[in-house]
Amino acid sequence: MSTPLRTTYPVPAEDLIPAARKLATDLGKLPSRNRLMKEFRIGADKARTVLDALTEPAPAAAPESTDSPAESHLHAVPSLDQSAPDGERGGMPPAPEEGASPQVTPHTDPASAAQTGPAEVVPAAGLDDGKPVRSWPVLLLALPAFVAVWSGWVGLGELTGFGVVHPLPGIADNFTINSAITLPIGVETYAAFALRVWLSGRVPAKARKFAKVSALSALVLGALGQVAYHLLEAAGVTQAPWQITTVVACLPVAVLGMGAALAHLIHAPDTAPQTTRPAIENGDK
Repeated sequence: MSTPLRTTYPVPAEDLIPAARKLATDLGKLPSRNRLMKEFRIGADKARTVLDALTEPAPAAAPESTDSPAESHLHAVPSLDQSAPDGERGGMPPAPEEGASPQVTPHTDPASAAQTGPAEVVPAAGLDDGKPVRSWPVLLLALPAFVAVWSGWVGLGELTGFGVVHPLPGIADNFTINSAITLPIGVETYAAFALRVWLSGRVPAKARKFAKVSALSALVLGALGQVAYHLLEAAGVTQAPWQITTVVACLPVAVLGMGAALAHLIHAPDTAPQTTRPAIENGDK
């Protein structure tokens, strides 16, 4: 299977065409646009450009020849003695009549003769058929994790002062909500969103770097929150220490700031210069 080009900055479409041709040879057919986007981690426009280049016929390579440019590729057949019997001429054609131009035969290069067109690609057995990997098992994994994470964050929030509040006084006095639910919704949702942005490969370099750091930080913070809740619950503590209360109280504000910053970086123009790998020819060191 082909290996996508790995660079710090986006790779131009023309540098992806050789790797895309090798991918088509491995698959035995032209890859789809979605397959190119997934394989090389590029956007839809760049994948469409690469796919258009694959559908264009490849230009025929010029035949290699050792003859100098000044030499002609036409060879004259020498005249034979008309008085000699046909058996002694070795089966050669008769000489042209007097006044007629000498017979010439074009010089055929075996390399050019062998190249009659693009070779037919025959799919090999056992190769990837290009079907995407299904992600529905993640739902089964997320269900028990959701129950544990939700109960842990809500329990920790109640130990740190979060609880039932009236968000709409004077408008809907009977409407209440437990403010502790803001912790699992904010922290875990941002962690999943930042992780998706980091691994997508379709955002500017600054946004991807920020998403990587913040996603890992949110996951570690979520794990520490679960540990803190279970330790306090096992010890029979009804009120969390002020250090834990301070950190938990700052989480909604921190999540809001990181989410706004990541959204801004995603839509910001990528001004970083693009770099490509230089082509290495055979024999170069």
